[in-house]
Amino acid sequence: MSANTVRQTNSDTTPGADLDAWFDRRFEEKMAERAASHTPSMTIIATKGTLDMAYPPFILASTAAALGWDVSVFFTFYGLSLLRKDLDLKITPLGNPAMPLKLPLGPQWLQQRELHVPTSVMAAIPGFQGAATALMKQTMKKKGVAGIDELRALCIEAEVRLVACQMTVDLFGWRKGDFIPEISDWVGAASFLPMAQTADVNLFV
Repeated sequence: MSANTVRQTNSDTTPGADLDAWFDRRFEEKMAERAASHTPSMTIIATKGTLDMAYPPFILASTAAALGWDVSVFFTFYGLSLLRKDLDLKITPLGNPAMPLKLPLGPQWLQQRELHVPTSVMAAIPGFQGAATALMKQTMKKKGVAGIDELRALCIEAEVRLVACQMTVDLFGWRKGDFIPEISDWVGAASFLPMAQTADVNLFV
């Protein structure tokens, strides 16, 4: 192959290679700019209204909002009770056999011990659910864990979008006046799903 042929070959391929390299650089730059300007979003579906299951949606929502995320929480069925003005949340080991009972009082060795009570015994003791709820609240207070009302207030302050399921309200015959005024929308699943479709993270609790 002559020198002229080599020069001709290089002149034919170099411009294309340079263009490809320039395009790759520009593409990476644009994608980096897009990622930097993108605000992460998250949707949560909260379905449970017990004391222990009230924590996950509010903790996740308030934490994500503190990180600058756009957060929407859809409260449906028993989860809608988390938006009532008067919170009267309870906990029951009967519905959660994996949950050990722990005493917030007494000697340290006793507080660290997990008390596993048979389901048949729990069901037979009057007021066991109330006692379990009181013990859990005491333990949380002693450990410095924020209450549900505090976490909910944090979510409201952080502009988390609290969405109530209208179908649940109609089903249980509840009144909107029983709920906090900070609820963003009263909608059904058909209105909430488009939010979830475009979100970066979707969680079901």
